[in-house]
Amino acid sequence: MPDISRRHLLAGTAAIAALSAMPASTPSFAQTTPNLSGKSILITGTSSGFGRLGAIHYARLGAKVIATMRNLPRPEAESLAAEAAAEELDLHIVEIDVLSDEQVASGVAEAERIAGGAIDILVNNAGIGITGPVELQDMEATRLAFDTNVFGCQRMARAVLPAMRAQGSGQIFNISSQLGRVIVPGAGHYSATKFALEAMSEQMAYELVPHNIEVTVIQPGGYPTQIWVNRNRYTGNLRERTAEERLQAYPALVERMGTEDGSGRSADPMDIPRAIAEIAAMPPGTRPLRRAVHPVRIPQEAINRVSAETQVAWLGESGFGPWIRAVHD
Repeated sequence: MPDISRRHLLAGTAAIAALSAMPASTPSFAQTTPNLSGKSILITGTSSGFGRLGAIHYARLGAKVIATMRNLPRPEAESLAAEAAAEELDLHIVEIDVLSDEQVASGVAEAERIAGGAIDILVNNAGIGITGPVELQDMEATRLAFDTNVFGCQRMARAVLPAMRAQGSGQIFNISSQLGRVIVPGAGHYSATKFALEAMSEQMAYELVPHNIEVTVIQPGGYPTQIWVNRNRYTGNLRERTAEERLQAYPALVERMGTEDGSGRSADPMDIPRAIAEIAAMPPGTRPLRRAVHPVRIPQEAINRVSAETQVAWLGESGFGPWIRAVHD
């Protein structure tokens, strides 16, 4: 097993103990402005929402940002480039559709060229939701959900990891959800994909300890972003192609399909970029495996704690123990 005493030493500092003791019911961001100067950050899904807000935020904090989105050229890319240019930010736009092996490979290669080497931080932000009962999720919807929310993150991680390993450092943020730990009926395969992403992320976190590469899962609650519009489009298409006999079996759940607008959600979407920036600026070896982010709704925190305790109790004294404890201590 590798020598990971440095990680344990850092993880045991008083500053980190104080951070972990903060109440989870409100986002706990650093009091000082994080400094991301010298870091290269590659983000997927920057046409709107957390991705776009994050791209500008990280660049303002000094990072070299490679913001990616699919289907270029498009107005969202033009407006993002214009905003960055107006502030003279170090922000570059590259085309990546996370569903495409070829675009992921070529896009990451271009990002590494822009960065002058390995990417320091990958933010796997691209994701979709398609609502409705599980029975109504045909294979077209099922494949799209998993291909975007799980396989897309896997494609991106596989693309950046060789250079990160050669560099001997790196950080991967995977944007999950509170629904990656708890379940709401009628949410389609969203929880299934986010549960899978949670498991994949945690396994990667253990396996990458010897390479000094860290993985953090961000678990947002509900925020008022463009995701509601996109989700309704996908869900509306699913509803239209579903047989009436199946629709009639779930009247209460079908009634809401394709009509949700995110109303009633007033939390600030900037909570997520702020949390990522805070964690990215922390010393290597001190970053948390998971961060629940929402001012009110964080039902997953109890599960996060039990999960960590269970992993340490089960494997903490095994041959994998140093890796498990490096992630959770």
